[in-house]
Amino acid sequence: MGIGELDREAHVPEATSAGAAPRTLAEALRARDDEGLAALLRARPDLLSPVPNDLTQLATRAGTRGSVVRALERLDRFALQTAEALAVAPDPAPYPVLLALLAGDEGDPAIEAALPGAVALLREQALVWGEDDRLRLVRTARELLAPSAQHPSPTGLGPTVAEATAGMSPGRVQEIIAAAGLPATHDPVSAVAALTELFTDRARMGALLDEASPEALSVLDRLVWGPPYGEVTANPAPPVRWLRDRGLLLPVSARTMVLPREVALHLRGGRAHRAPEPVAPVVEVAREYRPQVVDSAAAGQAYTALATVEELLKSWDQGGPQVLRAGGMSVRDLKRTAAALDVTEQVAAFWLELCFGAGLLASDGEADERYAPMPAYDEWLDLPPAERWARLVAPWLTATRAPGLVGGQDAKGRTLAVLGPDLDRGAAPEVRHRVLELLATLPPGAAADPGTVFARLRWERPPRGAAQPVPPRAPQAAARTDETTGTGTGTRPEVHDDLRSRLARWTLAEAELLGLTGRGALASPARALLNLPLAEASTPTDHGGRVELSVAAGRAATLLAPLLPEAVDHVLLQADLTAVAPGPLRRPLADALAVLADVESKGGATVYRFTPGSVRRALDSGRSASDLHDFLAAHSRTPVPQPLAYLIDDVARRHGHLRVGAASAYVRCDDDAVLGEILADRRSAALGLRRLAPTVLAAQTDPASLLDGLRSMGYAPAAESAEGDVLVTRADAYRTPARTAPAPVPEGPPVPDTTLLGAAVKAIRAGDRAATAVRKEPAAPVASAGGLPRTSAAETLATVQAAAMTGTAVWIGYVNAEGAASQRVIAPVRVEGGFVTGYDHTADEVRTYPLHRITGVAELADDQV
Repeated sequence: MGIGELDREAHVPEATSAGAAPRTLAEALRARDDEGLAALLRARPDLLSPVPNDLTQLATRAGTRGSVVRALERLDRFALQTAEALAVAPDPAPYPVLLALLAGDEGDPAIEAALPGAVALLREQALVWGEDDRLRLVRTARELLAPSAQHPSPTGLGPTVAEATAGMSPGRVQEIIAAAGLPATHDPVSAVAALTELFTDRARMGALLDEASPEALSVLDRLVWGPPYGEVTANPAPPVRWLRDRGLLLPVSARTMVLPREVALHLRGGRAHRAPEPVAPVVEVAREYRPQVVDSAAAGQAYTALATVEELLKSWDQGGPQVLRAGGMSVRDLKRTAAALDVTEQVAAFWLELCFGAGLLASDGEADERYAPMPAYDEWLDLPPAERWARLVAPWLTATRAPGLVGGQDAKGRTLAVLGPDLDRGAAPEVRHRVLELLATLPPGAAADPGTVFARLRWERPPRGAAQPVPPRAPQAAARTDETTGTGTGTRPEVHDDLRSRLARWTLAEAELLGLTGRGALASPARALLNLPLAEASTPTDHGGRVELSVAAGRAATLLAPLLPEAVDHVLLQADLTAVAPGPLRRPLADALAVLADVESKGGATVYRFTPGSVRRALDSGRSASDLHDFLAAHSRTPVPQPLAYLIDDVARRHGHLRVGAASAYVRCDDDAVLGEILADRRSAALGLRRLAPTVLAAQTDPASLLDGLRSMGYAPAAESAEGDVLVTRADAYRTPARTAPAPVPEGPPVPDTTLLGAAVKAIRAGDRAATAVRKEPAAPVASAGGLPRTSAAETLATVQAAAMTGTAVWIGYVNAEGAASQRVIAPVRVEGGFVTGYDHTADEVRTYPLHRITGVAELADDQV
């Protein structure tokens, strides 16, 4: 569609007279009240960028292809089916005709009840305008939804008789109406009208089809629901010839026939769609639990989520894996992370993305770029468990990154990496909110059937391209037969693996991992996070009363806190060199024990195991053997077992017996027999050791590698400084520089708030008054360009001075410093120094304009003053 066509649909030079039916979309918008305009701008926020100057510009913008496509994509299935029916109906279409296309000849009470709401929704979004006796679909939407050979209609209907016979010779048209039993006419237009009247007359059409053979009816049955096109051979079979001769099949090309729309509607019983869906699918209950059971299960999973995040980031305290050149983490590092967490790679990707989105993890930005925790992670660790949980779920709810995409491919065939680019999907926050809201519509403790959740989401936002007729040019569209093509239903199956469906599946899984749901049912903290009533299962519809997400997250944390297990300050030491933590340990105890022992198993009670390596790690951190004995005695409810005491003393006795320094590296020991034993060990060959003195060995490797090599051989060396002092290795964590968390990437412009809507509507109204104000005709014709008035400088000055003295308003043309021209209605109050100051009705404020930028001025008509 060209700009001129848009202008013809949107522009009207004069305001609509009271009570008259609107002739254009702009007139229909002009007849709305402020609330109606605000509803349009709220539903289609792209129309606000930038704010239109007047209602004519708003109507023009609402009819552009990009805006209409976005609006159609956000319709529910029945509203979209209503628009599709209007696209195949006459233009304009009376309401009864639209109802007949959707409900069919037999009628449907559900459709009759739902259709007024669907039409009202289309009107609100400026996709349909006009009164009920003249409903009009905006031209761009009709072009997108109307049937054509290049773009088949979702209804599966073909062109009308008039469209299909547009290029047919008059003689051939006369042959068709004669074969159909109609009298000859004097021109092809009346012949096509007579044929159309025959096909739309139920009784006469039924009589014509009674003459058809079963084979001919079978051909029609295969085409009736689409696609309506079929290929024929050079010498078609008799049933096909009979249909062709009577216009029941019309030629599109030498080898292709089409079923006219009027014939298909008769065979369908008047329905435009095979399966209208006026009512949204109901989310069904799969299983019911007591609400307390659901909350307990969710709280347990929330605690596991906190432990998993802490374990993941603690393992990266000294720096995580390297960042790929293209961004993100390598597949090998992802597999290692998954193995360390004992989860699948997809779940590991979710935890990594969760930490990234919550601002706990980032790349360090160094030359050898690596991932590491951020300083905010240390602050997060100091928070109470419930608040830590809230700091995770609130960013997850609004994040646009989709971890489920990890491992897939982008449009260029490149693998999508975790923490890498191209994982943002603007629809993710909306889908997450909607999935949780659908779960909240069930009674507390009820788990939803996932299939019904997905079906509801697909109804509310039909997948793009779902249930589209197959184009005739594709081989799948028409299997060549001796009669015709169009076998089967002619429609593609519903696509259930679209992006929104996948986001919904991932949302259900991620909500369970985070503890927002327990056993598939929404927990009480999740209801508080969504600002839903806890006693009621219904979803609130007053969005204006919703609180900020941070406040809602605080309420959710308050509800979760009593459900989480209490932290304990003791362990139970056992004779098999293990310690059992009967619950979550308090922070100082947990950190100290993590250095002294290795985690052997997790769960309700964590089991730690003491090994020579773990005890050496504690000694390397600066603890002495006596410190370790005192620590265990102070925090154990059972006596320290003798094997554990012996283990600590034995490792401490050998700790630091060997000294490693930089030569590249060296080993020194007062006992030369020990050094001889090391040299004789075949495992030391890789270290490149040689004896420099009876008590000193030199190595060809660095001190850190030498330390690791000797420890792997069973020794307990200690590092020393250049002065010969023992170096104490403390667990000082590596942190990235402070950075902000990744911002969500929204899908299109955000929904405007009430304040912005009110200001926008006010500005559009003021601009429209200025654009449609009636001006007095000048005494002599004046030149105009672009609709702006043209007067001389002297005339402009005299007119505005007179208006300032009389207190009347005038109409001016104004060009700003950027060269943008506009029309304004102002009431001058002062004219001096080359400037005019007055009340601008367009902007609804007092402004000052340079006189040299005013192109011209005209007085308003008496009834406009």
